[in-house]
Parts: sequence; structure tokens; C-alpha cells
Amino acid sequence: MFNNNMILVVIPARGGSKGIPRKNLRLLKNKPLISYSIEVAKESQYVDDVVVTTDDSQIALIAEKFGASVVRRSEELSTDEVLLDPVIHDAMIQKEKLAFDEYDIIITLQPTSPLIKAETLDNVIEKFEDFSIDSVISVVDDRHLSWGYDENNNRYFPTYIERISKENLPKSFRETGAILATRRSFVHENSRLGTNIDIVEVSPEESVNIEKYEDWWLAENYLMRRNIAMVVAANDEIGTRHIDRCVSLASKLVFHKVLFLIRDNQQLAIDTLDKLNYSYKTFEDFKELFDILNEFGAQIVVNDIMDTSEDYILTLKENGYFVVNFEDLGVGMQHADVVFDELYEHDMSEENVYTGYKYFLLNDEFYYQPPKIIKNDVNRVLINFGEVDRLNLTEKVIDSILSTTYDGRIDVIVGRSYENLEGLISKYESNPLVQIYQNVLNVSEFMFNADLIFTSNDKSLYEICSIGVPAIVLSKDDREMSHTFANINNGFVNLGLGESLDSQNLIEEFAKLVNDYELRLNLHNKMLSFNLRNGFENITSVVEEKYRTFEFNKYLN
Repeated sequence: MFNNNMILVVIPARGGSKGIPRKNLRLLKNKPLISYSIEVAKESQYVDDVVVTTDDSQIALIAEKFGASVVRRSEELSTDEVLLDPVIHDAMIQKEKLAFDEYDIIITLQPTSPLIKAETLDNVIEKFEDFSIDSVISVVDDRHLSWGYDENNNRYFPTYIERISKENLPKSFRETGAILATRRSFVHENSRLGTNIDIVEVSPEESVNIEKYEDWWLAENYLMRRNIAMVVAANDEIGTRHIDRCVSLASKLVFHKVLFLIRDNQQLAIDTLDKLNYSYKTFEDFKELFDILNEFGAQIVVNDIMDTSEDYILTLKENGYFVVNFEDLGVGMQHADVVFDELYEHDMSEENVYTGYKYFLLNDEFYYQPPKIIKNDVNRVLINFGEVDRLNLTEKVIDSILSTTYDGRIDVIVGRSYENLEGLISKYESNPLVQIYQNVLNVSEFMFNADLIFTSNDKSLYEICSIGVPAIVLSKDDREMSHTFANINNGFVNLGLGESLDSQNLIEEFAKLVNDYELRLNLHNKMLSFNLRNGFENITSVVEEKYRTFEFNKYLN
């Protein structure tokens, strides 16, 4: 009841729908379509009674199971040609006879609008606080440049005066059909609208009206949408590999709502997300982080911040979040729902850990790069040790190559954190073979153009592997030394820890590859035996399966 007004919701549900046969009974995300409107009406804080008017026994049975009363619709009111006005009037009269009372406000709630919210229904009802309002309908903003057709002159004409952006067009609303509420005195067999009409604007999501299979697909994707918070890190010490991975992930999660969360001192992460126009919020401490997660309504929390603490992950779990971690060797990993680490092939025994190349998320730019064609001669070498190269392996490799008879081009990519860039440029600026680049955005082009690559033992291995360019690997630290993918069986020449590598050994391996076409071709073929383009599908299939179990367990508890 609202302001002493008795409120009846009428849900019209025929059995003979044509566009999608039996659509009112079909399962939409594991529930019959009609159940959504019934549940919304019952969740309202104002609705007194909910009735389904139908000609179908199965619909009647399901409606009663979900808590609605049912009135039977006559055959005359169940044809395709009959409008809703007489149907709603009939249901109202039948229900009032059963209740021995009259209702004050009659609301038509369409079962074909499953995404409407109880809050929106309540907003519609609250409009009747104004006694001058006769009827309220749900609408959606439908501003756009539109055209009409003049049948007399057989021509099209614009319905607008000036071509301007959508935001600057005058307001124009389209009825969604989801809700039509009216005072009882205006409900007749041929009309349900009074004189003074108000509107409630709904979101594009709530405006979805299922008439075609395309509408069903859209509604199901909306219902499957999750609020995903990605806690990421990027700074001069660790570079951008963590935020790059999550950006690649977010670019493919088109049906989900994604919010990045970063510490307020992570300027590199802030700059990266500003450039890419992704939504983000900063936090100073974990208390503020959890406040943001709660406000956002996060359901899944992705951590790509390297090692996590036990307290942090346990607190996430205690707050009901599903937790996905990447590249995590901290003690918190054992409490996460899923941990992915593409670089560790060895057995980690924990059931929640998924390792290996199958879970590598290839950056978008590599999807459209074709495989490298291996040529007889090596004319172009690429040196790329990633964002951070504290041991200056870059210079060590350049000097080693220049000490040989190699006279081809040497492309050098250094990260934004490379120390003494000016010194590096100054040292080789007189050598026409050496070209130095910083903050490269199209690294896939450099890799594809190279005949041989020097790289570190990190995720760039998989990027190189996806193109099939022969590579020599130098690990930058002990953590990289534990990555096992870089071996001769997978197409890589791994020289171990770069700091302790003798330059003569490096020169010998380089010369061996340069002079052996068959060896390079063999390495190329081994690399291309790995399918590195299904990482997103492999990751999401694991998460979806685990998340279904997670939701089911929450339901049981």
C-alpha cells in the first residue's frame, strides 16, 4: 500500500507467443522468464497483490509457484489482435471480485521486461503522491538523428532541424512497455491512460523488451554481467606488465562492468589508465579499498599486484568476494578462489592454481600479427629486456653483438625505467647499426620484423612464441630463473642468469644461430606448435566454472 492506496500489479502472459515460442516459460539464466516480473512485483515495498492473467495452464502453474495469484483469460482475450487494455481491465475486475474490494492503482508489468528493478517500480508508484497525476509510464532516452517518410511526395526527410551531437538534441523518450501504472478510474476496456501523464526514465538495461531472439540474447548477457574490480599495480620498479595484462582482460570483458583500483602513489598506473580511458579509483590504504569495493558492488576481485598477504585475501573472502589472483607467490594465494601464473610450469600442488602457457593472456596487438617467415640471413636483431633492466643486460648484449662480424641492424627497446638512457644513446649514436627506442607501443611490429631476438625470461617469451621468432633468453633475476618455458624444446635458447653469463658464451650462441638457418627454422616451428591465442577463453572457462560453484555454495549457506 502507498498513501492508503491499494495497489494491484497485473502481469499479462499469453501461452501463444509467436516471435519466441513459449517464451514466458523459457529459462532465462536458469529461471522462467515470467518469474522475473513476479519477483520484482513481490519485492516492491508498496504492491499489495500480484496477479497473472493467462490462457495457459503451464504458465498458471509456474506463476503460482513463484507466489502470484492467477486469473484465467478467455479465448476471446487471447488472440494476437487483442490489445492489452481489455485484458488488464478483465484481470482487475476478476481480482476485485475475489478480493471483495477495489484497488486504487493498477499497474501493468510486462513479463517481457525481465531487467526492470523493484526500485524502479517503487519510483513509479511514488509518482502518485502528486494527486494530479493520472498515469505513469516507463520510458528510455531515445534521442537520435531520425528520418521520416513522406508518402505523398515519395521522399525521406529529417525530423531534426540541425545535425548536432546526440547529447545536444532535445529530449525524446520512447516507451519501454515495461510499466504502465494508472489510477483505477482510468482503467477501461479500451484505455488505461488518464489525462495527466508522468514518466519514469529507466536505463538502457532496464528498457530491454524481449520480442526477438536478439532481445533474449541481450537480456541474458545483462543478467550474466558481473561487477569486476581489478586491483592492479604499475610503477618504475615492476613496470607495466601487471596493468597491461588486466587491460587486455578488461578489453575482452565487454559484457561486464570493470573498475580498476590502484594505490594513489602509483602514478604510472594512473597515467596508463588515463590514456586508455578506463574507469578507475585510487585508494590510500586497504580500508579505503574495501569501502570502494562495497560502493561499487563488486562481485569478483582480480588482484594483479604480485605477492599477496594472507590477511588481505582472507578479508576479501570474509566480505563475500570471489577472488582471482595473477602471478601470486605470496601466502595469500592459498586462500584465493583461483590463481593463474602462466610463467610457472612446475607442479604447485594447490588445487586453485593454474599454471602454464594456456593461461597466458596475449596482448591484443599480437592477435593480428601473422607468423614470422624465417629467412636464410639474419639482417635485423631486436634487444628487449622489458620495462626494468637494472643489470643493464641491454648494453652487455649490444657490445657482444658489435664485437662479432654481424653488420645488420640492431633495434634496441628500453623501458621508461631504464637508467642512464642518455648515456646509452651517447655511446652508440655514432654507430649506424644501433637504433634505440623507448616507450614503444607497437612492440609486436618490432618482434615481427626481427630475425632474432634477445629477451628476458618473462611474459615476452609468449609474445615472441606467438609469432615464432628465434630468441636467446637471459634471466634478469632468480625469480625469472624459475620460469621453465624458455628451453630448447619449446624453441628458445636459454643462457641462464644474464648477470653471470660470460660474454664469450653469448657471442658463440649468437654466431651459432646467425649462421644456422635450419636451427632457426627448427626453433620457429617448435614455437608455433603452441596455441597462445586461447588464453582468455581458458582463463574465463576456469573462472566461470569456479564461480558457479562459489554462487551455489553461497545459495546453500
